Amino acid sequence: MRILSRFLSLAVLTGLLIVPISEARTRIYLRIGPPPIVVEQRPVLVRPGYVWQPGYHRWDGRRYVWSAGVWARAPYRSAVWVPGRWVRERRGYYWIDGHWAR
Repeated sequence: MRILSRFLSLAVLTGLLIVPISEARTRIYLRIGPPPIVVEQRPVLVRPGYVWQPGYHRWDGRRYVWSAGVWARAPYRSAVWVPGRWVRERRGYYWIDGHWAR
């Protein structure tokens, strides 16, 4: 019995290590699409090493709200900001966050 218990424990641990880690985020689908993007005028560059992150519409639970663009400090020298976006699917619209890329 003790050997069987150890074998099962090892099998479970091995299975947990091999299984790829999936994203734990839940998508929230909206039936109403986002409004057109607001055309913003970029303020003057704050200082070298900063990257413009354009504004976007976010969902506040009841409606879309515009979040204005900002200058953000790049985490490393060759960093490029990939803006977030709304994606349309059969079930509705969902948001993909912006992120830094090389």
